[in-house]
Amino acid sequence: MLSIPDDKCPNWQQCAHLLKILPSRERWLVRGLLFIIIASFVMLLGNIYLNQTQAIPEIGGQYTEGILGQPRYINPVLAPTNNVDMDLSRLIYSSLFKYDGQGNLIPDIAESYTIEENDLTYNIYLRKNVFWHDGEQLTTDDILFTIKIIQDAEYKSPIRANWQGVQMEKIDDFTIRFRLNNVYAPFLHNLTVSILPKHIWAGIPAANFPLAEYNLKPIGSGPYQFKKFDKDKNGKIESMELVRNENFYLQGPFIKNIVCRFYNSQDALIDAYTKRQIHGLSAVSAINLLKIRNGLNIHRINMPIYYAVFFNQTESKPLADETVRLALSYAVNKEELISKVLNNEGIAVNSPLLPDWPGYTAETKVYDFALDHAQNILEAAGWVDFDNDGFREKGASEENEGLKLEINLVTTDWPELSQTGLLLKEQWEKIGVKVNLDIVDAAVIQQDYIRPRQYQALLFGEIFSADPDPFAFWHSLQKKDPGLNLALYQNLKVDKLLEEARQTMDREIRNQKYAEFQTIVIEDAPAVFLFSPKHLYPVDKKIKGIAVEKMAQPSQRFSQVENWYIKTDRVWK
Repeated sequence: MLSIPDDKCPNWQQCAHLLKILPSRERWLVRGLLFIIIASFVMLLGNIYLNQTQAIPEIGGQYTEGILGQPRYINPVLAPTNNVDMDLSRLIYSSLFKYDGQGNLIPDIAESYTIEENDLTYNIYLRKNVFWHDGEQLTTDDILFTIKIIQDAEYKSPIRANWQGVQMEKIDDFTIRFRLNNVYAPFLHNLTVSILPKHIWAGIPAANFPLAEYNLKPIGSGPYQFKKFDKDKNGKIESMELVRNENFYLQGPFIKNIVCRFYNSQDALIDAYTKRQIHGLSAVSAINLLKIRNGLNIHRINMPIYYAVFFNQTESKPLADETVRLALSYAVNKEELISKVLNNEGIAVNSPLLPDWPGYTAETKVYDFALDHAQNILEAAGWVDFDNDGFREKGASEENEGLKLEINLVTTDWPELSQTGLLLKEQWEKIGVKVNLDIVDAAVIQQDYIRPRQYQALLFGEIFSADPDPFAFWHSLQKKDPGLNLALYQNLKVDKLLEEARQTMDREIRNQKYAEFQTIVIEDAPAVFLFSPKHLYPVDKKIKGIAVEKMAQPSQRFSQVENWYIKTDRVWK
């Protein structure tokens, strides 16, 4: 027998010998117990390590995003007409202010600011540690240069109107002063425009400005800098690679490389993801989302955009009748639209301002879906189907005897809008309204319909800024192009409310005026408000740190891209 003195623990050799002499069953039992003890010890150490340390982002990794469209001018002066240019500008350039993930304005290269002289003077103080990607320091000279270029009509900047009447003064290299002729409450949001480097662009005349190579090989001061792009044999840019700015003035960025690949359709985007060529998609429709759920986090982002049918009453006698407009409102089943068109990825809209955005009030009239009521008010107003063809006409005693209740509805060939148009035609014809639906190309609708205001009813969208100012969409001065008053709406009281609201800095007073504005517009029924879709942004689950819930433009998903990360490290707490 193997003997072990009472005052000694067995050594490894004795334990091993003990295992050999034990019966097979007991031997496996002892081995199992030993494994459990060792595994428990390892798990204990692991738990201690996890409890006493924390994961932090680490520099490294590559993110590849598929983007719908083609880059043309990666230049903040010209970019706003192209979402791709805006996306790339947000990654490469910086601005005085930008937005957080809740749509709130936060400083970027501005360190602080003051507002003086009856809210007409803005003093902006810059960070002193901001450098261009070529090593030059960013100063107020760059800001003055950028805004003067935007203000100059020869450069044809699409945001020139935002800067008319704004005067600028350089106080020193890191302080700039803006003076306004009139109080404009949302002015700070204008300062989210990205800044160009004066030392790069100053020698380029207006005629050559859109042709300069820096439009596709930009030099900025943002979190990522241009490295290269690849073209196909036809000159189409297929991809662009950006690398992290090692001298970025904020913490990060953590992702080392961002590659943008460009596609002509959502189907091509989805195919690229299926082939694992990209990690994220700039946007997809709700219907297409069903094709790509696996392996993705779907970021559902609230945007201040809505779709509506805008009535041009000067082009249609039936639409000039308020009863007809009200009946059309009551006959719209918005829940059906949201279900069938948006796959429930959106909300119903009943107002010219949107829920969860500044200025909105829910204390207004709502035209709930009510087919019977729509038919009843049409009957009462003399719109009856006398000839039994399924569509109504005006009664014989009316001034417009025999006038058909018929409207022409135009929209674009974008799938969600064309499908909405078909559903509206079906819904409105149930109450005896004949609808002639015209679905046209997006470029055609702008040129042939919207600019000359040649339509009876227009199914289209409107998008606001992060601090919604409905002046451009509903003030009577905006009825003609380039104004955006698509309903050609005119109401003197509304005009006054909109003017006063944008000229007060008191948020409570602005909200009161916007509440009254909404009430009047809804009562007048110049449009049928339909829905607001979510912006669906699918990204691979390995990309962390994305915290965008509200944004005013798709490019603002990159507003805090420096916080995104792929790799992590653990450090002691």
